[in-house]
Amino acid sequence: MESSTASEKKKLKRREILEKKKATDQILKAASAQIDHLASFPSFRCFNRNGLCLHLESGHGDKLSHCTKQYIQNLLKVNMEGPYGSEWAIEEKVKRREMVAPEARYIFVCRNANDMMDSAPIPLLGFLHYRFTLEEEMPVLYLYELQLDSSVQGKGLGKFLMELIELIAQEKWMSAVVLTVQKSNSSAMKFYRSKLRYVVSSISPSRVNPFAGVEKKYEILCKTFDHEAKAVLEVKKQTPCQNCFQYHLTTLKVLD
Repeated sequence: MESSTASEKKKLKRREILEKKKATDQILKAASAQIDHLASFPSFRCFNRNGLCLHLESGHGDKLSHCTKQYIQNLLKVNMEGPYGSEWAIEEKVKRREMVAPEARYIFVCRNANDMMDSAPIPLLGFLHYRFTLEEEMPVLYLYELQLDSSVQGKGLGKFLMELIELIAQEKWMSAVVLTVQKSNSSAMKFYRSKLRYVVSSISPSRVNPFAGVEKKYEILCKTFDHEAKAVLEVKKQTPCQNCFQYHLTTLKVLD
C-alpha cells in the first residue's frame, strides 16, 4: 500500500512538472509571437520631457535593415568598447550574432521626422534589445541591451524605457526582468541598482561561486514580480563554499 501511494505521488509530481513546463512554454511562445509590444502601452510611444521630443518603434532581430544594423553596431562600439576593454573584439562578434537572431526583440528610440536634419541619415537615437526566455525554469524578460546616444542620456529616457520594459514583462506574465552589467560600467551599475532597485541575482557568478565570481567581469541583476521568482532568483541559500568565503572575509576584516 505504501509503495503504491509513493508511486502515485511520483506520478502526480511528474504530471505537475510537465503541466507547469507546458504552461511556461505557452507563455514564452505567446510573448514572442506578438508583433508590437508597444501596442498595449500607447502612452509610451512618445517621450516628451527635458527638451526631448521622441517616439518609439518596435522591431525584430531577423527583420533589421542594413542601416539599422550599422547603427546598432556603431552605438554598441561607442558605448561598450570602454567597459569591455580588451575583451571587446571577441564580445563585439557575439553581439553582432545576437542582434539579428529571430528571437531578438527591439524597441527603437527615434527622432521625430520634423526634427531630422540632412546630416542625420538615420533617425535613431537608441534602442532596447530584449528576449523572452527561461532562467531557472521560470519565464523572464532578459534585457540584452539598453543603449542610448550621448545626446539623450541623463534626461530621464533610460528610466522611462525601463518602466516600459517592466510593464511589458508583467503584461506577458514574465516572472522577472534580468540583465547583465559590466562591473567596470559604474554608471550603469548605479543606474540599475540605486535608481531602479535591481539586485544582484542568485544566478550571478559572484553569488553562485564567490571565489570564481571574483574573476568574472560582470554581474547579473534582476527585478522579480512574484514570490517564487524572488525565492529562486534573489534569495538562494548559501552553499558551503559561500559560507567559507564569508568566513574568510570576516577573518580578513578582523586581522585588518
